Amino acid sequence: MIEIKNVCKNFGDLSVLKDISMTIKDKEIYGIIGQSGAGKSTLLRCVNGLEDYQSGEILIDGVAINQKDKNLLRQQQKQMGMIFQNFNLLKRLTVYENVALPMKFWGIDTKSEASQKKIMDLLKLVGLEQKKDARPSELSGGQQQRVAIARALVLDPKILLCDEATSALDPAITREILSLLQEINQKMGITILVVTHQMEVVKQICERVSFLRNGTVLAEGKPEELFVHPIKEVKAFLQEESALLPHEGVNIQLFFTDKTDEPIITMMARDLNIDFSIVWAKLEDFRSSVYGSLVINIKKEDQYTVLEYLDKVGVSWEVLK
Repeated sequence: MIEIKNVCKNFGDLSVLKDISMTIKDKEIYGIIGQSGAGKSTLLRCVNGLEDYQSGEILIDGVAINQKDKNLLRQQQKQMGMIFQNFNLLKRLTVYENVALPMKFWGIDTKSEASQKKIMDLLKLVGLEQKKDARPSELSGGQQQRVAIARALVLDPKILLCDEATSALDPAITREILSLLQEINQKMGITILVVTHQMEVVKQICERVSFLRNGTVLAEGKPEELFVHPIKEVKAFLQEESALLPHEGVNIQLFFTDKTDEPIITMMARDLNIDFSIVWAKLEDFRSSVYGSLVINIKKEDQYTVLEYLDKVGVSWEVLK
């Protein structure tokens, strides 16, 4: 478990992280999202001990990250694999040698039967066992990131930290890498902390997400809760434009963030015997489940009846001005 408690971080007079608190559960895929400059990568570097912080506390399985205790910090960092945006592979080494590199740093015999098996098993996991003798320059961007993922896993970490790991990849390759991360999470039980500015990343794989702006956590929850029914700051981040709404009657936005097989809109029209128009609708895919929202327009005299019905069937709503 990763516990971040009231962490503050400054660069000189500039306050970068302001009283940040969040808890990442074991075996969870957790996302931190926000625009550039929000403090996402700085927070990640504080988690893995590459950056110090002025106040607060970061605990990994109950043990604080402390740069002053170098031996303890080194052991903690061994438990955290890191994946970067730009892959950070050594061009002069083969795929196999790049994956083996962390073992060499820790004095592990990379030529032993156990080490060779581990490296080849990881290359098989990321789909690159046939590329073990290739150089990074011979690989596509997606393949290079797969090598970086295998390298991050070679020391059997408990935690995988991803810093904008898909930002340099096209959408199709991004989906492949995210599916691979999900597979790693499920097969190996590794906790994954993802820092990104790409909404598609958290929609596809994250179970929970925090939204950062100017070094502050503005919202936290399931992705479908944050993005289907966003606060105004998240809406601005998503750059969503308001739909053109009718001036007559009442416009009500309905939010569907729980799975249901009930045709609620059809049921409401039938049960209440009223007419209404569907003005606007949006569906989003979150971890293979579809959630969304829609706006209906009704007569003013039907407002109380409709809202009472929506409360009864458990659909959240907002009257739009």
